[in-house]
Amino acid sequence: MEYNPVKFAKIKVKIKLEQDTMKYSKVYIESMGYELPPVVVTSEELEERLYPLYEKLHIPPGQLAALTGIFERRWWEKGYPLSRGAISAAQKAIANSNVNSGDIDVLIYGGVCRENFEPATACNVAAELNLSPNSLVYDVSNACLGVLNGIVDIANRIQLGQSRAGLVVSSESAREINEIAIRRMLENPSMENFIGSLATLTGGSGSIALLITDGSFSPHNKRRKLIGGVACSAPEHHRLCRWGMDEETPDSFVQNMYTDSVSVLKHGVELGRRTWQHFLRTLDRSAEQIEKIICHQVGASHRDAILKTLGISDERDFFTYPYLGNIGTVSLPITAAIAEEREFLRPGDQVGFLGIGSGLNCLMLGWEW
Repeated sequence: MEYNPVKFAKIKVKIKLEQDTMKYSKVYIESMGYELPPVVVTSEELEERLYPLYEKLHIPPGQLAALTGIFERRWWEKGYPLSRGAISAAQKAIANSNVNSGDIDVLIYGGVCRENFEPATACNVAAELNLSPNSLVYDVSNACLGVLNGIVDIANRIQLGQSRAGLVVSSESAREINEIAIRRMLENPSMENFIGSLATLTGGSGSIALLITDGSFSPHNKRRKLIGGVACSAPEHHRLCRWGMDEETPDSFVQNMYTDSVSVLKHGVELGRRTWQHFLRTLDRSAEQIEKIICHQVGASHRDAILKTLGISDERDFFTYPYLGNIGTVSLPITAAIAEEREFLRPGDQVGFLGIGSGLNCLMLGWEW
């Protein structure tokens, strides 16, 4: 056979495109459950605590809500275990399905916040749910994409015939990092400190659980079918948003979060544009055919920028950030659950989950609701 470099190059491109795509034929969201914390914290309350900083920097009241579009968020009570919220959400998801705990062969905890470095927080959840001892139980960590990554992991197992049902859970808490950020801003009331901590003040708390199955548990009601998805990354921007441990004293470490909000918006929107184009090609759909959108919940400026860049009209998007804030990994799926409760997402809708996380990473999933 004569070697044809052009033909060979086309074959390599085709293989690469197939490797980059995620397509599914038997993966469904069986049910969803969520838990909202009882403590409502308004942006006005946070500003009252920051009054000395506002006074020194001549910042007028109301700027937090004006800059972010977030009026309130929720926090857990002090000392509330993360796993407890995840367990409650999971119990709701199981109760709303035809699946028993013993049928679940994979449990993934996808939260940024975890109870310990080890063992996996997923272990506590699995123990309380009384899962089969043959279940796979582990944590996945990827900034705000942890839950979506968990969905993809379980979807791949189902598509390969390795699993029939898997549960993705997450529980996030913003109370602790907010308390630290407020203390540090009051100790060092500079404009640089305020700007770098602004994104931290948008943080909310909550828990989510999604039960992913092969559809065999509800054969006559196959809804929320996963069609496919794509992922793109821009890891050169991994230092724009960081949440970790800083050495506060020679023998003490404390959490710290810093976000370059302007740069995250700029490069995040560009990454979203690139991923969206790849997403439409992979699903073989036009932008207009994606009827409903659920995005990661950051704030007003991010929502406006991404919708404008992708050419998506406001009425196709459902959002919760004004009253729930940014709940990290929980934000997108809890927004989808609420959107379904309020009948924004209806049977047959073509739905896009548009997720983005610091790193930068972007993951988009397409569903037939």
